[in-house]
Amino acid sequence: MQYLCAAISIHTEKNIVAESVPLSITTALNIMIFEYKKKVYGYECDVYGHLNNAIYLQIYEAARAEALSSMSMPVAKLLEQNVMLYLVKVEIIYKKGVGLEDTVTVKSHVSQNDRLKAIWQQEMHNSSGELCSTATITGVYVSNGKPYRISPELCVFFDKFVEK
Repeated sequence: MQYLCAAISIHTEKNIVAESVPLSITTALNIMIFEYKKKVYGYECDVYGHLNNAIYLQIYEAARAEALSSMSMPVAKLLEQNVMLYLVKVEIIYKKGVGLEDTVTVKSHVSQNDRLKAIWQQEMHNSSGELCSTATITGVYVSNGKPYRISPELCVFFDKFVEK
């Protein structure tokens, strides 16, 4: 059995199965999907041997950070521009438990972006490919601790990765 600590890949999906995407997304989209894989360790599990619900958020955060790196816009590069993305809304729907030593795959994509905010859609699948949870994450761009309109150029850059 191969154990993965963390890995990422990019691919384009067409005709996404409706069951595996939020209702607001149609089934015939051409979307840039970022995949992040991670093995679940004992310290991340609850007393029942399932991935602790608080850890889902950490894994989704890591997947978004890796996606930004794959976009050639890692968090550090945003910080150099004095731009941060503060989460203002997080919705996680738990569908199936993830067990100890399972390898999860998180599929992430940006569903909406403008100069003030970005919305990410994320899914977590177990090693059998079963959908375990979905997340909708809304972040607001911030600079110097205040909401901030990113430059038109940075907005156009991110728009390349938004579902069309």
